[in-house]
Amino acid sequence: MIIDAGFIVNTIHKTSNKMSKLFLLLAIWLMLLLATLTASAEGNEYTGRSQSVYNSEPYMGFVTISFNVNEIDSVRFQIVDTLNNEVFGPDYEKHYPDNAHYRQQCRNDWQGVLHYPKELLKKQSIDSVDAVSGATWSYNIFKAAVNDAFKKNKGK
Repeated sequence: MIIDAGFIVNTIHKTSNKMSKLFLLLAIWLMLLLATLTASAEGNEYTGRSQSVYNSEPYMGFVTISFNVNEIDSVRFQIVDTLNNEVFGPDYEKHYPDNAHYRQQCRNDWQGVLHYPKELLKKQSIDSVDAVSGATWSYNIFKAAVNDAFKKNKGK
């Protein structure tokens, strides 16, 4: 189960009063917790999340890995900017209009966000997925989230 973060972000932005936003953020947190517990109970879907080594940054990676028997069947991955309540996507560079280097970094990492799940599905092991040049940030977050998913479900 993966939560549609775009829907959540739009709902938060449409909510005007601070108490309602606080309640909505609490509801989102509970939904993420429930999604994790549900996935663990189902046994064929693992969820993980991580900031990797970027603990001082407001970005959190979320991964959902589904299995068919002992083979990875699907991988979904997204990075959420928790400060701006926004999913990192192809237009994220808009936050850096005056910094060409950061805009290019956003483009590179977006390509990583798209690439890494496909590679994990193809190679069936996170240790066989290599970082794409220029997209190390998204790779580190992806790898740490995948490892979190497997760590939480070890022995199941």
